Amino acid sequence: MSAVLSSALSASPPPGDREFDFEAADFQRVCTLIYQRAGINLQPGKQAMVYSRLSRRLRDTGHRSVGSYLQWLEQHSGAGGEAEWQEFVNCLTTNLTSFFREEHHFPLLTQALQQRRGQAVRMWCNAASTGEEPYSLAMTAIEALGAQHNVKLVASDIDTKVLATASRGVYDADSRGLSPERLRAHFLRGTGANAGSIRVKPELARMIEFRSFNLMSSAWALGDPFDIVFCRNVMIYFDNPTQRRVLEGIHRVMKPGGLLFVGHSENFSDARELFRLRGKTVYERVDR
Repeated sequence: MSAVLSSALSASPPPGDREFDFEAADFQRVCTLIYQRAGINLQPGKQAMVYSRLSRRLRDTGHRSVGSYLQWLEQHSGAGGEAEWQEFVNCLTTNLTSFFREEHHFPLLTQALQQRRGQAVRMWCNAASTGEEPYSLAMTAIEALGAQHNVKLVASDIDTKVLATASRGVYDADSRGLSPERLRAHFLRGTGANAGSIRVKPELARMIEFRSFNLMSSAWALGDPFDIVFCRNVMIYFDNPTQRRVLEGIHRVMKPGGLLFVGHSENFSDARELFRLRGKTVYERVDR
Protein backbone atom coordinates (compact mmCIF):
# COMPACT_ATOMS: atom_id res chain seq x y z
CA MET A 1 0.00 0.00 0.00
CA SER A 2 1.19 3.32 -0.26
CA ALA A 3 1.36 6.06 1.79
CA VAL A 4 -1.54 6.12 4.30
CA LEU A 5 -2.23 7.68 7.64
CA SER A 6 -1.33 5.75 10.73
CA SER A 7 -3.91 5.21 13.43
CA ALA A 8 -1.69 3.19 15.76
CA LEU A 9 0.41 5.91 17.35
CA SER A 10 0.71 6.58 21.04
CA ALA A 11 -0.86 9.67 22.52
CA SER A 12 1.20 12.84 22.61
CA PRO A 13 2.27 14.31 25.95
CA PRO A 14 -0.14 16.58 27.82
CA PRO A 15 0.07 20.22 26.65
CA GLY A 16 2.18 21.29 29.61
CA ASP A 17 4.78 18.59 28.92
CA ARG A 18 5.12 19.13 25.19
CA GLU A 19 8.44 20.07 23.67
CA PHE A 20 6.74 22.36 21.15
CA ASP A 21 3.68 24.62 21.27
CA PHE A 22 0.73 23.03 19.48
CA GLU A 23 -2.62 24.77 19.54
CA ALA A 24 -6.03 23.55 18.37
CA ALA A 25 -5.85 26.11 15.55
CA ASP A 26 -2.55 24.57 14.44
CA PHE A 27 -4.20 21.19 14.04
CA GLN A 28 -6.93 22.72 11.89
CA ARG A 29 -4.28 24.39 9.71
CA VAL A 30 -2.51 21.07 9.29
CA CYS A 31 -5.80 19.44 8.28
CA THR A 32 -6.40 22.13 5.66
CA LEU A 33 -2.87 22.05 4.28
CA ILE A 34 -2.56 18.27 3.95
CA TYR A 35 -5.98 18.13 2.31
CA GLN A 36 -5.00 20.80 -0.20
CA ARG A 37 -1.62 19.24 -0.85
CA ALA A 38 -2.35 15.52 -0.84
CA GLY A 39 -6.12 15.08 -0.66
CA ILE A 40 -5.81 13.39 2.74
CA ASN A 41 -8.85 13.94 4.93
CA LEU A 42 -7.54 14.02 8.51
CA GLN A 43 -10.21 13.08 11.02
CA PRO A 44 -10.71 14.64 14.48
CA GLY A 45 -8.73 12.79 17.09
CA LYS A 46 -5.50 12.72 15.07
CA GLN A 47 -3.87 15.51 17.07
CA ALA A 48 -1.45 13.12 18.78
CA MET A 49 -0.34 11.65 15.47
CA VAL A 50 0.15 15.10 13.92
CA TYR A 51 2.15 16.38 16.90
CA SER A 52 4.34 13.27 16.99
CA ARG A 53 5.11 13.42 13.28
CA LEU A 54 5.68 17.16 12.95
CA SER A 55 7.91 17.26 16.03
CA ARG A 56 10.59 15.57 13.92
CA ARG A 57 10.54 18.38 11.39
CA LEU A 58 10.54 21.07 14.07
CA ARG A 59 13.71 19.58 15.55
CA ASP A 60 15.35 19.47 12.14
CA THR A 61 14.29 22.99 11.13
CA GLY A 62 14.77 24.75 14.48
CA HIS A 63 11.18 25.94 14.93
CA ARG A 64 9.86 26.13 18.48
CA SER A 65 6.17 25.82 17.69
CA VAL A 66 3.98 24.10 15.14
CA GLY A 67 2.42 27.47 14.33
CA SER A 68 5.74 29.07 13.37
CA TYR A 69 6.64 26.05 11.23
CA LEU A 70 3.34 26.21 9.35
CA GLN A 71 3.71 29.96 8.88
CA TRP A 72 7.18 29.45 7.36
CA LEU A 73 5.83 26.69 5.13
CA GLU A 74 3.03 28.84 3.76
CA GLN A 75 5.29 31.83 3.14
CA HIS A 76 8.13 30.11 1.29
CA SER A 77 8.19 28.99 -2.32
CA GLY A 78 10.88 28.00 -4.77
CA ALA A 79 13.07 24.93 -4.45
CA GLY A 80 13.56 25.28 -0.70
CA GLY A 81 9.86 25.73 -0.03
CA GLU A 82 8.88 22.81 -2.24
CA ALA A 83 11.45 20.58 -0.55
CA GLU A 84 9.96 21.35 2.85
CA TRP A 85 6.42 20.82 1.55
CA GLN A 86 7.57 17.34 0.51
CA GLU A 87 8.94 16.75 4.01
CA PHE A 88 5.62 17.90 5.45
CA VAL A 89 3.74 15.38 3.31
CA ASN A 90 6.26 12.64 4.09
CA CYS A 91 5.78 13.28 7.82
CA LEU A 92 2.04 12.79 7.69
CA THR A 93 2.07 9.54 5.76
CA THR A 94 3.16 6.08 6.76
CA ASN A 95 3.33 2.78 4.94
CA LEU A 96 1.75 -0.56 5.74
CA THR A 97 2.78 -3.10 3.14
CA SER A 98 4.25 -6.54 2.53
CA PHE A 99 4.95 -8.87 -0.33
CA PHE A 100 1.81 -10.41 -1.89
CA ARG A 101 -0.51 -8.61 0.50
CA GLU A 102 -4.22 -9.35 -0.13
CA GLU A 103 -3.31 -12.61 -1.83
CA HIS A 104 -6.66 -13.09 -3.55
CA HIS A 105 -5.69 -10.48 -6.15
CA PHE A 106 -2.70 -12.33 -7.54
CA PRO A 107 -4.48 -15.29 -9.20
CA LEU A 108 -6.75 -12.73 -10.87
CA LEU A 109 -3.71 -10.74 -11.97
CA THR A 110 -2.11 -13.92 -13.33
CA GLN A 111 -5.25 -14.66 -15.36
CA ALA A 112 -5.40 -11.10 -16.71
CA LEU A 113 -1.76 -11.24 -17.78
CA GLN A 114 -2.12 -14.61 -19.46
CA GLN A 115 -5.11 -13.29 -21.43
CA ARG A 116 -2.77 -10.58 -22.75
CA ARG A 117 0.07 -12.97 -23.63
CA GLY A 118 2.04 -11.71 -26.62
CA GLN A 119 0.93 -8.13 -26.07
CA ALA A 120 2.80 -5.23 -24.55
CA VAL A 121 1.30 -4.74 -21.07
CA ARG A 122 1.59 -1.61 -18.94
CA MET A 123 0.78 -1.69 -15.23
CA TRP A 124 0.64 1.11 -12.68
CA CYS A 125 1.13 0.51 -8.97
CA ASN A 126 0.05 3.66 -7.16
CA ALA A 127 1.02 4.06 -3.49
CA ALA A 128 4.00 1.77 -4.07
CA SER A 129 5.39 2.50 -0.61
CA THR A 130 8.72 0.74 0.06
CA GLY A 131 8.37 -1.45 -3.02
CA GLU A 132 6.98 -4.76 -1.82
CA GLU A 133 3.78 -4.39 -3.85
CA PRO A 134 5.29 -3.45 -7.24
CA TYR A 135 7.92 -6.18 -6.90
CA SER A 136 5.09 -8.62 -6.13
CA LEU A 137 3.39 -7.56 -9.37
CA ALA A 138 6.63 -7.97 -11.30
CA MET A 139 7.20 -11.45 -9.85
CA THR A 140 3.65 -12.42 -10.80
CA ALA A 141 4.24 -11.23 -14.37
CA ILE A 142 7.38 -13.35 -14.73
CA GLU A 143 5.66 -16.38 -13.22
CA ALA A 144 2.60 -15.94 -15.48
CA LEU A 145 4.39 -15.18 -18.76
CA GLY A 146 7.96 -16.36 -18.40
CA ALA A 147 11.21 -14.51 -18.91
CA GLN A 148 10.27 -13.33 -22.42
CA HIS A 149 7.33 -11.24 -21.24
CA ASN A 150 6.63 -7.71 -22.46
CA VAL A 151 5.42 -6.15 -19.20
CA LYS A 152 6.42 -2.73 -17.87
CA LEU A 153 5.39 -1.30 -14.52
CA VAL A 154 5.21 2.28 -13.26
CA ALA A 155 5.38 2.41 -9.46
CA SER A 156 4.57 5.73 -7.81
CA ASP A 157 4.12 7.24 -4.38
CA ILE A 158 3.74 10.71 -2.92
CA ASP A 159 6.40 9.95 -0.29
CA THR A 160 9.88 10.39 -1.76
CA LYS A 161 11.65 8.63 1.10
CA VAL A 162 9.82 5.34 0.68
CA LEU A 163 10.41 5.50 -3.07
CA ALA A 164 14.16 5.69 -2.42
CA THR A 165 13.87 2.50 -0.37
CA ALA A 166 11.78 0.86 -3.09
CA SER A 167 14.25 1.68 -5.84
CA ARG A 168 17.11 0.11 -3.86
CA GLY A 169 15.20 -3.18 -3.73
CA VAL A 170 16.92 -4.41 -0.55
CA TYR A 171 14.88 -6.16 2.17
CA ASP A 172 15.22 -8.42 5.18
CA ALA A 173 15.63 -12.05 4.22
CA ASP A 174 12.71 -12.99 6.47
CA SER A 175 10.32 -10.43 4.91
CA ARG A 176 6.69 -11.47 5.24
CA GLY A 177 4.93 -12.87 2.19
CA LEU A 178 7.86 -14.46 0.36
CA SER A 179 7.93 -18.23 -0.13
CA PRO A 180 11.29 -20.09 -0.25
CA GLU A 181 10.67 -20.71 -3.95
CA ARG A 182 10.23 -17.00 -4.69
CA LEU A 183 13.25 -16.10 -2.60
CA ARG A 184 15.39 -18.40 -4.74
CA ALA A 185 13.86 -17.34 -8.05
CA HIS A 186 13.73 -13.56 -7.67
CA PHE A 187 16.28 -12.44 -5.06
CA LEU A 188 20.01 -12.44 -4.39
CA ARG A 189 21.07 -13.23 -0.83
CA GLY A 190 23.50 -10.93 0.91
CA THR A 191 26.77 -12.26 2.25
CA GLY A 192 29.31 -11.01 4.77
CA ALA A 193 28.25 -7.63 6.12
CA ASN A 194 25.02 -7.95 4.09
CA ALA A 195 24.03 -11.33 5.52
CA GLY A 196 20.36 -11.38 6.45
CA SER A 197 19.42 -9.12 3.54
CA ILE A 198 18.11 -9.85 0.07
CA ARG A 199 18.16 -7.78 -3.14
CA VAL A 200 15.78 -8.10 -6.07
CA LYS A 201 17.41 -9.60 -9.15
CA PRO A 202 18.23 -7.20 -12.01
CA GLU A 203 15.61 -8.71 -14.32
CA LEU A 204 12.95 -7.80 -11.76
CA ALA A 205 14.28 -4.30 -11.15
CA ARG A 206 14.44 -3.55 -14.89
CA MET A 207 10.68 -4.00 -15.20
CA ILE A 208 9.86 -1.11 -12.86
CA GLU A 209 10.09 2.66 -13.19
CA PHE A 210 9.81 4.33 -9.77
CA ARG A 211 8.56 7.90 -9.77
CA SER A 212 7.09 10.45 -7.39
CA PHE A 213 3.45 11.20 -8.10
CA ASN A 214 0.69 13.08 -6.28
CA LEU A 215 -2.88 12.01 -7.06
CA MET A 216 -3.92 15.63 -6.50
CA SER A 217 -1.75 16.77 -9.40
CA SER A 218 -3.56 18.55 -12.22
CA ALA A 219 -1.30 16.88 -14.80
CA TRP A 220 -1.31 13.10 -14.97
CA ALA A 221 1.61 12.70 -17.39
CA LEU A 222 2.12 8.97 -16.92
CA GLY A 223 2.83 7.89 -20.50
CA ASP A 224 0.82 5.41 -22.52
CA PRO A 225 -2.48 4.11 -21.12
CA PHE A 226 -2.39 1.28 -18.59
CA ASP A 227 -3.87 -2.19 -18.92
CA ILE A 228 -3.85 -2.80 -15.17
CA VAL A 229 -3.83 -0.41 -12.20
CA PHE A 230 -3.28 -1.25 -8.53
CA CYS A 231 -4.50 1.50 -6.18
CA ARG A 232 -5.15 -0.36 -2.95
CA ASN A 233 -6.08 1.06 0.46
CA VAL A 234 -5.44 4.63 -0.64
CA MET A 235 -8.81 6.23 -1.26
CA ILE A 236 -10.21 5.28 2.14
CA TYR A 237 -8.27 8.34 3.34
CA PHE A 238 -10.02 10.66 0.86
CA ASP A 239 -13.45 12.24 1.15
CA ASN A 240 -16.08 11.49 -1.49
CA PRO A 241 -15.31 14.42 -3.84
CA THR A 242 -11.61 13.56 -3.78
CA GLN A 243 -12.33 9.88 -4.40
CA ARG A 244 -14.41 10.83 -7.41
CA ARG A 245 -11.68 13.08 -8.77
CA VAL A 246 -9.07 10.33 -8.42
CA LEU A 247 -11.31 7.69 -10.00
CA GLU A 248 -11.91 9.96 -12.98
CA GLY A 249 -8.16 10.44 -13.31
CA ILE A 250 -7.50 6.70 -13.18
CA HIS A 251 -10.23 6.14 -15.76
CA ARG A 252 -8.54 8.61 -18.13
CA VAL A 253 -5.14 6.88 -18.00
CA MET A 254 -6.45 3.32 -18.53
CA LYS A 255 -7.11 1.36 -21.71
CA PRO A 256 -10.67 0.26 -22.51
CA GLY A 257 -11.39 -2.89 -20.54
CA GLY A 258 -8.47 -2.28 -18.20
CA LEU A 259 -8.59 -3.64 -14.66
CA LEU A 260 -8.43 -1.63 -11.41
CA PHE A 261 -7.45 -3.50 -8.23
CA VAL A 262 -8.46 -1.75 -4.98
CA GLY A 263 -8.26 -2.43 -1.26
CA HIS A 264 -10.43 -4.84 0.68
CA SER A 265 -12.50 -2.06 2.30
CA GLU A 266 -12.93 0.12 -0.78
CA ASN A 267 -16.17 0.12 -2.77
CA PHE A 268 -16.95 2.28 -5.80
CA SER A 269 -20.48 1.16 -6.59
CA ASP A 270 -21.49 4.82 -6.91
CA ALA A 271 -19.13 5.23 -9.89
CA ARG A 272 -20.69 2.58 -12.14
CA GLU A 273 -20.33 4.77 -15.21
CA LEU A 274 -16.55 4.61 -14.67
CA PHE A 275 -15.91 1.07 -13.38
CA ARG A 276 -17.93 -2.13 -13.16
CA LEU A 277 -17.22 -4.80 -10.56
CA ARG A 278 -15.47 -7.85 -12.01
CA GLY A 279 -14.33 -9.73 -8.91
CA LYS A 280 -13.52 -9.28 -5.24
CA THR A 281 -12.34 -5.63 -5.17
CA VAL A 282 -11.47 -5.78 -8.87
CA TYR A 283 -13.11 -3.34 -11.31
CA GLU A 284 -13.15 -3.08 -15.10
CA ARG A 285 -12.93 0.28 -16.84
CA VAL A 286 -16.20 1.24 -18.53
CA ASP A 287 -16.03 3.03 -21.88
CA ARG A 288 -17.94 6.31 -21.96
